[in-house]
Amino acid sequence: MNAEGRSVAEGAHALGQQFEQMFGRIPRVYAAPGRVNLIGEHTDYNDGFVMPAAIGFYTQVAIAPRADRTLVIHSENYSERVEYDLANLPAARAGHWSDYALGVAKMIAQSGVVLPGADLLVSGNVPQGAGLSSSASIEVAVGYALLDLACQPIDLTKLALLSQRAENDFVGAKCGIMDQFVSSHGKRDQALLLDCRSLEYRLLPLAGVPLVISNTMVKHSLSQGEYNDRRAECEEGVRILARFIPQAKALRDVELGDLEKYGPELSEKVFRRCRHVISENARALQAADALDSGNFACFGELMRQSHHSLRDDFEVSCAELDLMVELGEQVPGVYGTRMTGGGFGGCTITLIQGGSVEAFEKHVSEGYERATGRKPEIYVCSAADGVGKVL
Repeated sequence: MNAEGRSVAEGAHALGQQFEQMFGRIPRVYAAPGRVNLIGEHTDYNDGFVMPAAIGFYTQVAIAPRADRTLVIHSENYSERVEYDLANLPAARAGHWSDYALGVAKMIAQSGVVLPGADLLVSGNVPQGAGLSSSASIEVAVGYALLDLACQPIDLTKLALLSQRAENDFVGAKCGIMDQFVSSHGKRDQALLLDCRSLEYRLLPLAGVPLVISNTMVKHSLSQGEYNDRRAECEEGVRILARFIPQAKALRDVELGDLEKYGPELSEKVFRRCRHVISENARALQAADALDSGNFACFGELMRQSHHSLRDDFEVSCAELDLMVELGEQVPGVYGTRMTGGGFGGCTITLIQGGSVEAFEKHVSEGYERATGRKPEIYVCSAADGVGKVL
């Protein structure tokens, strides 16, 4: 067993013991990971391609059945407990940490599965607010645990879709499928190229390549409104381009040559938004081929292009992210680095040679703190397995 596997197993054993003390029964324990997106940003809601990897930070869920129809969920992180009657689940979210777990239970029940009463103890170490999908890891871990307790066959894609519905329809966050999909389907030492339209995917080799995530420790308040604006601008671009390209249902269906040809019909801003998405889809496909052939230099160049496109055409970077990328590019042994996630703060993702990690951490941490006064958090990860039973 590798060190990460031991860590997950040790955490599961400790959580199981805590559950026994709390509820007086021996539980089953499940774990689902967070994720980082290597390339393919703001393409998911345009029916495009993304390349996430599950990472070795997890939400773990200990669970045991109850004799009644009550769902009890206790959070170790928040030291809080909620209880629900499975015959009368709330119709609306509470704006509480429990919404993610409850939302999945509600979507599973709506799908026709009769859930037994259960006690759940939830614990997670996915950094919150860093864009590493702590919410998806909760949804997938709880969903898997509830389905397994109900003796249901588990289709990982259906689990991902139920978890996404929980976040879209109950929590109210209009995320794409990427986060829940890779938390379900992730594989150790492999990235995952996902077609967000068909949900077909392809696993790609990442063995021996550290994934270094650098947290700027900022999240600018305009991010949600700007995110909605970007979606609207992409939709406007499709509406106009579809007059000339009837088969275009999303920017995924538009080639760069088409955009150049019909670009004068678009505003300058919408043209640049479309150019990012179309070129980013192409980069994601090229990056998959680069990983397949072990060409990390090519992959790194595509990451560089992606960041510039996100900064200049999509305008979702910020000074802190640009600084983090600039510092990372100065370190020998770095293949490539870019912002990852929605933007306006959050994290960068860096692919790097293993022997260069220590120098990277020192240079980036010291340079960033010196320039901003903020001490960044840097997480060194590798691609990890998706959801499963661990105890």
